[in-house]
Amino acid sequence: MRLVRHLAVVLFAWLTVAAPAAARDIVTFGGYAPGTIVIFTGARALYYVTTGGQAIRYPVGVGRAGMAWHGRANIARKSLRPGWGPPADIALANPHLPLFIPGGSPRNPMGAAALGLTRGNYAIHGTNDPGSIGRFVSHGCIRMRNEDVLDLYSRVHVGAEVVVLR
Repeated sequence: MRLVRHLAVVLFAWLTVAAPAAARDIVTFGGYAPGTIVIFTGARALYYVTTGGQAIRYPVGVGRAGMAWHGRANIARKSLRPGWGPPADIALANPHLPLFIPGGSPRNPMGAAALGLTRGNYAIHGTNDPGSIGRFVSHGCIRMRNEDVLDLYSRVHVGAEVVVLR
């Protein structure tokens, strides 16, 4: 039954989002409890499930080839204007990066807000590069436009389920 539900949701997402999501909108969406975040990396779309069989669809940037992930996690923490320091693998690959960029800095890749996940070193966060939305660009995090991540931040609670599908 779970496989059938999963396949139906994936098929629905691909039929309604053949191209990357372009703007925040309300869509018909079923199969998940209200408050759940469902991300389709192939469609570059994040759905925040509301009531009445609907969801808010947001365009997102996702992990590039070899860095994308799928599975389940939960929102572990919420941060406004978070500071950022590169994880060890990114720091080694980019030695020119500072060890810490304060929140609010135009160089901070986390943008206006971040929703930290219980899985790995991943987050759903804003961006200082809005042109990256709708692309395969990150090291596994989910990027959103700053106005969209602030909207999602106001709706989601710590502990909310996050489902990442291909």
